[in-house]
Amino acid sequence: MSSSNRTESSPLTFILTGIPGLPTSSPWAALPLCCLYLLMLLGNGTLLWMIRTDHTLHTPMYSFLSMLATADLGLSLSTLPTMLAVFGLGSPSLPLEPCIVQMYFIHCFSAIESGVLVAMAFDRFVAICHPLRYSSFLTSSLMAKAGGLICLRGVSVVLPVAVLIRKMPFCGSRVLSHSFCLHQDLLRLVCGDVKVNSLYGLIAVILTKGLDSLAILLSYTMIVKAILSIVTPGARAKAFSTCISHLSAVLIFYIPLIGLSITHRFGKHLHPLTQTLLADAYLLVPPVLNPLVYSWKTQQIRRRILLLLCWRWYQHQV
Repeated sequence: MSSSNRTESSPLTFILTGIPGLPTSSPWAALPLCCLYLLMLLGNGTLLWMIRTDHTLHTPMYSFLSMLATADLGLSLSTLPTMLAVFGLGSPSLPLEPCIVQMYFIHCFSAIESGVLVAMAFDRFVAICHPLRYSSFLTSSLMAKAGGLICLRGVSVVLPVAVLIRKMPFCGSRVLSHSFCLHQDLLRLVCGDVKVNSLYGLIAVILTKGLDSLAILLSYTMIVKAILSIVTPGARAKAFSTCISHLSAVLIFYIPLIGLSITHRFGKHLHPLTQTLLADAYLLVPPVLNPLVYSWKTQQIRRRILLLLCWRWYQHQV
């Protein structure tokens, strides 16, 4: 029986899971979660506002940073409805169609963020290895084309994943492992042949995160070679310091992602809390930490924030 026939007689719904050991609608989980989402919105929204309003930040590096903040906002807002429904309202059920839509947007924005990290690695490569060609090569036209290609790749590569999973029959358990919908988790509940879905899911990961991680690794291999060729230790340290923020963003994004992928495939014996924490870290940690890292490590943004705070304090005093 196909999933479409099943949904006509009885709507197919999934049960979302909160944190193992805590009841749904728990204030102990809802309050920190609300704080995290407020911090995500405030941090990424502030970054976008500053880059938009300050003309000194209209450079390739900050254009890529605004793309990263936009992807982080999209990733956060994709998980927000079900996370708050589970932990705030104690409503853990979700119909099939909204679940697939959420799954699509989560994986789509994740692929877009991965692509943006590659573009930022290329930006650092040109800035360090070919500094004299930086402004002439990374033009606004190239930036717009790169952003469009990154978004187009994320949308087109992930779309077949949603189409294929929609056609699959679900039977037996309807309990998901997380408080949001992920492709690996939905695939676990399919009672038909999942070879095509699994194969394309693997291809999609290779075409996005796989190629992106190799491109980032290649970029930093050349960056390290260029930095080591600099004779002056001070100049060498200054060149490397321009990469710290991006390296932090790469590690923040890829470490939870790799951990989650490994536990989904090989961690059946692990405690359910392990998968839950890794999935939450994969989707919640990068949007929270990226604005903090760039605000702390980037002098122009830090100066802009300090000026804004001083201006607010002056207005309050007057």
